[in-house]
Amino acid sequence: MDGATGELRPDGPALLPKARARLGDDVHPELHNSQLEINTSVESTLAGVRRDVTNLRRGLSAVLAEEGYRLAASGTHPFSTWQEDPDVNPEYAVVEREYQQLAREQIICGVHVHVGVEDPELAIRIVNGVRPWLSPLIALAANSPFWGGRDTGYASYRTELWRRWPMAGTPAPFADRADYDALVDTLCRTGSIDDHARIYWDVRPSAKFPTVEFRVADVGLTVDDTMMVAGLVRALVITAAGAGAEPRPVRPELILAATWRAARYGLGGELIDVEAGEAVPAGEMIDRFLDRLRPALADLGDWDEVSELVARVQACGTAADRQRRVLADTGDPRAVVNFIVEETTPAAC
Repeated sequence: MDGATGELRPDGPALLPKARARLGDDVHPELHNSQLEINTSVESTLAGVRRDVTNLRRGLSAVLAEEGYRLAASGTHPFSTWQEDPDVNPEYAVVEREYQQLAREQIICGVHVHVGVEDPELAIRIVNGVRPWLSPLIALAANSPFWGGRDTGYASYRTELWRRWPMAGTPAPFADRADYDALVDTLCRTGSIDDHARIYWDVRPSAKFPTVEFRVADVGLTVDDTMMVAGLVRALVITAAGAGAEPRPVRPELILAATWRAARYGLGGELIDVEAGEAVPAGEMIDRFLDRLRPALADLGDWDEVSELVARVQACGTAADRQRRVLADTGDPRAVVNFIVEETTPAAC
């Protein structure tokens, strides 16, 4: 973003060489030129992921500041519109050619969490097993209340913008890996996608790595928000992979409703427990989510950290709530941008 005005600036490609010279190949272009993507190394602990995210955010912020820009981690920009960066990065020309206006408006930011799963059959079982538990992640990670200078009324409006894409959403259960591979083959054969990577589901076997990839959450406002999502996702994968962890059959329409409810209200209303088939206060649903994941979190040594991060969000509000409070206190959208920038990059020790 512009360091003075807080507006989007489509200068990512010009800044990328300097960022890579400083930070290596962990910085990448994105669909729009106002975006840059950072990738952590493969890590086995949350402490390692925290170190990587912290160092990358600090390093990229420093590079941008030297050139008169600022780094902001938000699912949507508080007031800049897609018209300020209408051109898709040439590396994604095939995406714009196929998806047209969807691609041009897609200035949104999410966090993708990969969890290593070598067994292809197990990966499918995990994708099936986590389906009922994605909406609590959306609610906790909500960080996109504004779009085009207006309060959308949503905690995660990025979720709604993303769901417009034809290959977005949560897939129906698969019988096995062969069933999944057959669907992907049919999608390619019919010209519905041109590459496995064009499957944009909330959770999927990665098209490039031996991982299960979660794409459901808004980008974390803070490093702590990012660690919360990463810790919950890894525990969710381990829980779904466990013996006797076969999920109850759940209608896709109910998962769709649960996703919408989480995006709309975040932690400010009721969420849907799709396995129980009931709406419950958000706090109760998050407690059920943590209870389900507690054995895995405890085995990983992550329970204290992750449960504390979740409790903090429950007490202080989601990132969307915090953005809204700044606007309510100041009446100034630029103050919201300043808040996002300050929260995005941890201060150096």
